[in-house]
Amino acid sequence: MTRFLLVFGSSILVLVSAFAADEPFRPEAGKFPSLEKAHAYRGELIFVDHANRRGSIRLQGSGMFFRNDPHPFAMLPYGIVRYHGAPADLRDIPLGTVMHVRAFLPPDPKTSAVPVLPVDSGKQDANHNRGAGIFPAENHALLLEDEPSHCQREGLVWKLKEVEIKNKEGMIIATCEPKKGGDGKATEEKLTFDAATRVWRGRECLGIEELITEGKWPAEGKKSLGGQAVQLGITWKPTPDGIFTRFHISDIWLDDDATQRAAHQQTETHKAFIRSRWMAAWIDNVEYGKFGRATITATLFGGMDPSLYADFKKDAPALMNPVANTLKHTHGGYGPAHMASKGPILDVIKLPGEAPLGSSGIQIKFETDLIIEGIRPTRIVRVRPASWPAVQVPREEYLNDSLEERFPTPAIFPKY
Repeated sequence: MTRFLLVFGSSILVLVSAFAADEPFRPEAGKFPSLEKAHAYRGELIFVDHANRRGSIRLQGSGMFFRNDPHPFAMLPYGIVRYHGAPADLRDIPLGTVMHVRAFLPPDPKTSAVPVLPVDSGKQDANHNRGAGIFPAENHALLLEDEPSHCQREGLVWKLKEVEIKNKEGMIIATCEPKKGGDGKATEEKLTFDAATRVWRGRECLGIEELITEGKWPAEGKKSLGGQAVQLGITWKPTPDGIFTRFHISDIWLDDDATQRAAHQQTETHKAFIRSRWMAAWIDNVEYGKFGRATITATLFGGMDPSLYADFKKDAPALMNPVANTLKHTHGGYGPAHMASKGPILDVIKLPGEAPLGSSGIQIKFETDLIIEGIRPTRIVRVRPASWPAVQVPREEYLNDSLEERFPTPAIFPKY
């Protein structure tokens, strides 16, 4: 069972994870790993390669945050991204957003999309006033979520204690604690805000100036906010006054209507994205017939809106195409439908029990008269119900039958 130790200072929060056996965990092909075995860390998203589902995070540690090198991560094929309390793709997350990560060792170091580090690298001191823990070997993420997504999943809220303001910018003192009431031991944290901070109230998007005009906040000086419960979007900006780790508030959601509206908008964005890129799954079993026929059992990956899964219906036609661990299509030189196996969905099965994170708990049985290479047990595929739009994906999101194309090189840029 994972244990978390929260260490607070006057202006920093150090998130440390430990394991009962103190052993990093490496997922196995065809098995969804338990979230309880994941290594937990937090940091600022500073680079994204959305086509390959990877990026870099500046990890929060015990030292000077701005000195910490970018730490690369890759999403597991079934890894889930959440933004504003809703499903998301890496392309949806603004750079600078502080993200919570739950990650494992690379399942297969030989095909890792990011550098493979020594297993004990997370314990090594980074020196130069950076401390230990800022480059863990666990860099394959099962869950990547922003602050409001993390707080809503864990049942937490931020409680605003006091604001100090001058010229529409300043500092807020707040605590993060259970929504149902804490034990009174939550430690106060100082966060900055400025005139660009967005304040969401119902369907309104306000600025700091409007809170001042309404008399909710003072134009200058300090004011008690009485422990007002909110959700916060958190980023990082370079900080003056010799404070090296102080986070910044990008958004404040004042009520449930505002948070639900943000989640709804992000959900609609993600639904449209998945319908154009197909649903990811892995192959559980293949029963081969004659002359290229086969019946395939596949488990759909989780973390998406229920309406997407509802589109997988018995007897409905569908297409299935192999993909790499980055979820890039691997067969066909004209996009995913070029060489996809086609046929009917024979059955849609709800698996018993609670689905582990990464799994939808839904299996489909799919029949095709032209099974193609890459549709094999434990391999990853994408599936499109025929009711979804038939569109072509951009060139960087599929491979032309060559694993050497997995990651772009400078050759992708035109010569001037």
